[in-house]
Amino acid sequence: MDKFMVFLHVIGSAGLGFYVLLPFLVSRATQLSGSGQEGLADGLLNGNRIAQYFLVLQLLTGGYLISKASYTVMWMVLVLLLFLAMSAVAGIMAKPMKRIVASLQAGQSATAHIKRTQTMSIIVLVLYGAIIYLMKYPFYKI
Repeated sequence: MDKFMVFLHVIGSAGLGFYVLLPFLVSRATQLSGSGQEGLADGLLNGNRIAQYFLVLQLLTGGYLISKASYTVMWMVLVLLLFLAMSAVAGIMAKPMKRIVASLQAGQSATAHIKRTQTMSIIVLVLYGAIIYLMKYPFYKI
């Protein structure tokens, strides 16, 4: 059972790789025309929605795996806080993504929403990197 949960956890982590690419894809949106921006924003919104399901998978499998080892309380709290912060920012990021599509459909400029999405995607990337670091070098009880 433990090996299967680790397998699912790795699959979830690979699915969250979307957040590694997201800042670069969002920065590309400023170089596209209106219909290209709209299509890219819609695709990124759908990708973010799928990545949210991978976040749920990570929470469930990570909770199981954390109960099987002897980690320090500080490590568990730190990882959980980083994970919740990443999940929250990723969820909040959906609103500016939706506004990009709505603004472009209305014929308005979406530059402000693109910048907001880009900033949030960089924050998610930094949080994801911190979580990966802590997963690679956990604190164990001695």
